[in-house]
Amino acid sequence: MSENELRNHIKGCKAGNRLSQQWIFERYYRLMFGVCLRYTNDTDRVQDMVQEGFLKVFTNIEGYTSKGSFEGWMRRIMVNTAIDAIRKAKVDRMEVTEDEQLELLVGAEEDLDEPGREFTVHEILEAMEQLSPSYRAVFNLYVFDNYSHQEIAEKLGISVGASKSNFAKAKRNVKSILLGEHKLKVAK
Repeated sequence: MSENELRNHIKGCKAGNRLSQQWIFERYYRLMFGVCLRYTNDTDRVQDMVQEGFLKVFTNIEGYTSKGSFEGWMRRIMVNTAIDAIRKAKVDRMEVTEDEQLELLVGAEEDLDEPGREFTVHEILEAMEQLSPSYRAVFNLYVFDNYSHQEIAEKLGISVGASKSNFAKAKRNVKSILLGEHKLKVAK
């Protein structure tokens, strides 16, 4: 796909051209499905998220100014759509107790590195599938989407302490899974 071809289809989408919308959808569906799949392993929910995300893309395409990458702009919409779906489902409330906040302040972060052992992105993504939806959401937003804990807290409607705590626990659980220390139930 050439940059010029993409620009023409973006212009077509802005004009409401269904063929341009279909072209964009077909070119980016799998990539955006992968983005949403990081937030839940329920493929039916992922399909719903992607469909809703593309509706938002086409509804708000006038807001794309061509100053950044189109793919990045769409990815942000998909991440926000996934976050909204998680928030709407009100799954696995992300509240922390005072003890958990104390644990967060006292506990030291550990890396996922084990001497002589490196993990592939695929292995980490498989381990993440075993996290609860709340831990997975925070982990994704922080690690893959580069949100700050303040931004995560605002997006998910939780405190900054809850975001940090959920991230620390998610990271610890991913490490345990990768090191084979225990298996978590897959949370749907």
